[in-house]
Amino acid sequence: MDTDVQLPERDRSPDPVPGEGRGSRSSRFPRPARLLARAGRWLVGGGPLRRAGVLLACCLVCVLLVSSYVVQPFVIPSGSMENTLRVGDRVLVNKLAYRFGGEPRRGDVVVFDGTGSFVQDPPAENAVTALVRKAASSVGLMQPAPTDYVKRVVGVGGDRVVCCDRRGRLAVNGRTVTEDYLFPGDTASRVPFHVVVPEGHLWVMGDHRSASSDSRDHLGEPGGGMVPVDRVVGRADWIGWPFGRWTSLGRPDAFDGVPDPRPGAAHGGGPRGAP
Repeated sequence: MDTDVQLPERDRSPDPVPGEGRGSRSSRFPRPARLLARAGRWLVGGGPLRRAGVLLACCLVCVLLVSSYVVQPFVIPSGSMENTLRVGDRVLVNKLAYRFGGEPRRGDVVVFDGTGSFVQDPPAENAVTALVRKAASSVGLMQPAPTDYVKRVVGVGGDRVVCCDRRGRLAVNGRTVTEDYLFPGDTASRVPFHVVVPEGHLWVMGDHRSASSDSRDHLGEPGGGMVPVDRVVGRADWIGWPFGRWTSLGRPDAFDGVPDPRPGAAHGGGPRGAP
């Protein structure tokens, strides 16, 4: 053992020498309380413009959250639902209507994503344009995506929908339906059809039948014009704009007397032309 080697003298000062290697790791990161204090000073010390900007940002975030999960304005882009809905109307879509076990019912006006049923190949859209459209349409400032549709539910899973009788009316599960909401002068359909709606799907039609591209127009395509229930965005419950048309969109009584489908009816056949 080398007895001539001297140990270095220990630093006797009470304060550690500042440096990158000194101090505990936790002391290098601000605590949550310190972060909140800094954020508060940043807001208070920024003046009215900064506070107004932060308030506006918070309001925008709240609106986007409500629009994404609760109620979303939807601009009506065409006359396919006249006179119930007109071009330019803003309807408020209730996204909670079917969120907790509820299912669309006959007569409901619904907004749905038509990808895979009404649209087989969605149109290509620039990513930035799509983002701007989504943000603006979520608050009712722009028309929705071209794959979004608004129609009325005529048939649900298991229903047999047939059109038309001599008076131009359709029948659901053997019961004739008088649709008082149709556009004046329209019949239920100028094209005859006879379909059985598969379980978990919907048969939808516009109220302005002669000007609506709906389930009838996709009978020969994959899916047969049937809209999957899980593609439904929500139920249109109110017209929010313009103020002169401010009203609720209640479910009509046209389907009140329609019986439930027979068990196994949804497996008894697919779409076909009316006999």
